[in-house]
Amino acid sequence: MTEPGTERNPVMIGSPPRNRRQAMTKSLWIVIWFLYLSGPVGQLLDGELSARGEALGWTGLSAFIAVYFAVVFRHMVHAPLRGTVVRAMVALLALLAGLLSWTLGPNWLVLFTFVCVACAVTLPFRLSRWAIPALTAALLAIGLRYEDTRVYLFAYALPCLLSGFAMVGVQHLIRTTAQLREAREEVARLAANDERLRLARDLHDLLGHSLSLITLKSELAGRMLPDKPADAAQQVADIERVSRQALVDVREAVTGYRRPRLAVELAGARAALRTAGVTLTVDPALEGARRGLAADEEGALAWALREAVTNVVRHSGARHCELLLTEEWEADERRSLCLAVLDDGAGPPRTQHDGNGLSGLRERLALADGRLETGPAPRGRGFALRAYVPMAAPAPSGTPTPADEGVRGTGGAVGGEL
Repeated sequence: MTEPGTERNPVMIGSPPRNRRQAMTKSLWIVIWFLYLSGPVGQLLDGELSARGEALGWTGLSAFIAVYFAVVFRHMVHAPLRGTVVRAMVALLALLAGLLSWTLGPNWLVLFTFVCVACAVTLPFRLSRWAIPALTAALLAIGLRYEDTRVYLFAYALPCLLSGFAMVGVQHLIRTTAQLREAREEVARLAANDERLRLARDLHDLLGHSLSLITLKSELAGRMLPDKPADAAQQVADIERVSRQALVDVREAVTGYRRPRLAVELAGARAALRTAGVTLTVDPALEGARRGLAADEEGALAWALREAVTNVVRHSGARHCELLLTEEWEADERRSLCLAVLDDGAGPPRTQHDGNGLSGLRERLALADGRLETGPAPRGRGFALRAYVPMAAPAPSGTPTPADEGVRGTGGAVGGEL
């Protein structure tokens, strides 16, 4: 199974590898940059150096690659070495780069770029901000001793400096991304805890009084049974009435919690489409409040949004999705709210038969006096789903609408909870 988000982040930047394949991908991402070592390797293969120089070159280059790969890869897999060990390894890289470029020629100056990258990746910014310019200065100092290289010496120095500070920025971005991921998980956990506490408070408020009354009446009925069977029967009848009312209250509370909301489903749609690599465009009307829309109608639109986004992710193969929310007048002069979900994918099925999801959605919309329309997208490619629900007629000035009354009626429960 593919991990979420790996399609758009194949290198797993900022995340440790979870399996051998991801470890190999990270390794290849490091190895590909070794192509810049073509200059030193070409000099060794051309036979321009003495036997002693070739031995020094191959030994030094092998040691440099091994140390560089070890320190950078361990950092990428979130298993870094201790700070003193890392500093010693980076210092060894710098020493090898200086020794080889001083001894074997200007082609080896490219090693300083790798050392700057290693500094940026493994060292804290308070050290790397000084180490990178110092390494660039060392490159220039060594390069000046080669007269034929002075003309294009900055072709070595500029990538060295820029690569180092570019990797500093990448590391900062990775740390920020990791912090945002942790913050998002913490927010989700706190939201779940708050919802759990809210549900507990609501159930306590709903059942506390009823259960206390049932307990009291049960005790009274028990004491009345031997001498006053009629009074005991009345207490039992009261217990039944209170129990039924408590059951109704609990069902209403649970139904309220299960009713989907457009804002919640919109957030879920963003996450699902982002994970699937589908670009999303959202009508600003979906972001604001929707006056005149009752809870049942909003729930029906929320179900429509969930089903439509599920179809886009699973079946359409789309790369772009658009969500629109508009008010329309029906033939009988009633106002309706239309939620349109458009994609640029494979289009409607050839059979023209609704699946179970769309059939169930039609039934949900019908219960809210709405309707569902599906077909090709307006631009001729893709699929369009439009869900219509009626809106409440505008109330006269100063007259509260049913939606307003619903808000005020739930204000004590919801506002008090918040």
